[in-house]
Amino acid sequence: MLKDIANNTRVYLVTGYTDLRRGIDGLAAIVQGQLLLDPFSKVLFLFCGRRCDRIKGLLWEGDGFLLLYKRLDNGRFQWPRSETEAVMLTSQQIRWLLEGLKIEQPKAIREGKPGAMY
Repeated sequence: MLKDIANNTRVYLVTGYTDLRRGIDGLAAIVQGQLLLDPFSKVLFLFCGRRCDRIKGLLWEGDGFLLLYKRLDNGRFQWPRSETEAVMLTSQQIRWLLEGLKIEQPKAIREGKPGAMY
């Protein structure tokens, strides 16, 4: 289900550690207060705690918030631990994240710059 939602929606990964005991109101307060983004936009915000084996997602559906929770049975998410910021993910980065890989792959081919010719 998370893969389906993430593929059809813009996704922001919230870096750093988040206290996953927070509910909808607490996560929306982080989005609005710390990140200076609108929690009522059609964007999926992903948060991860210290253990890296579970994530929470917050999504505004127009008439209310949807709170998603995923806990891995085996393995960990490779979550960026820099200071708290929001990073918009590409569909490839979402796939890497949900497969347990880092969102920045050092040997991945990067998109070219527009207008760049040989």
